[in-house]
Amino acid sequence: MMNERKESTIAVLGAMDEEVRLLGQHLQNKQYIHEAGLDILMGEIDTSQSHLHVVATVAGMGMVAAGAATQFLITRFHPESILFSGIAGNISNKVDVNDVVLGGTLRYLDSDMDLIGQAYPEEKEYHSDASLIRIAEDVLREQQVNYIIGIIATGNRFIDTAEKREQTRKQTSADIVEMEGAAIIHIADKNSVPALVLRAVSDNTDTEYESFHHFDISEYADTASQIIINILKKL
Repeated sequence: MMNERKESTIAVLGAMDEEVRLLGQHLQNKQYIHEAGLDILMGEIDTSQSHLHVVATVAGMGMVAAGAATQFLITRFHPESILFSGIAGNISNKVDVNDVVLGGTLRYLDSDMDLIGQAYPEEKEYHSDASLIRIAEDVLREQQVNYIIGIIATGNRFIDTAEKREQTRKQTSADIVEMEGAAIIHIADKNSVPALVLRAVSDNTDTEYESFHHFDISEYADTASQIIINILKKL
């Protein structure tokens, strides 16, 4: 007797429209809806072991947007896991541009965690799910992508000077800095949903935003969507 394939729902939060669009090329039975201010892609993907219902959207920039998008996807679609990929600035000597950092630990920047940690889930820092990290490691090794399991700092400001970089390192001991990751894991933890944050290093936090937001990051979007698809295939 053949084993039945596992059926589950996975939520994917991307950093950019292009990333979600490329993900859609790998999905079957695609549908698009607009709810809660989000353009949401729904589709399916089959593997030898599972039938996945995938819901994907762009989280939006900043902690509030990311947290709100995460909670909406959880409430609306009840996913078994959440995957988030995006880009981040390097503030350490452990990685370089185009390397990937898996969010082993995520810490808020400029936040009083003694106060925030008093509310459920009563955590002062956040962690990607260990089993999802292991799957991501397998995929990154197969794709020959340099990576570390590192510390990610999340804040609502763009880091673009040596002074800001040093201040961020001092406050968080982070390897990279971005604007959404800790909020996504925070909300996932409040709902007891396993989640993974995966960030590709786009710059060395030495570029002003007015220049940075003109960067061509289409190559990253293609790589990120392929990483996410290969992670989905292993779930």
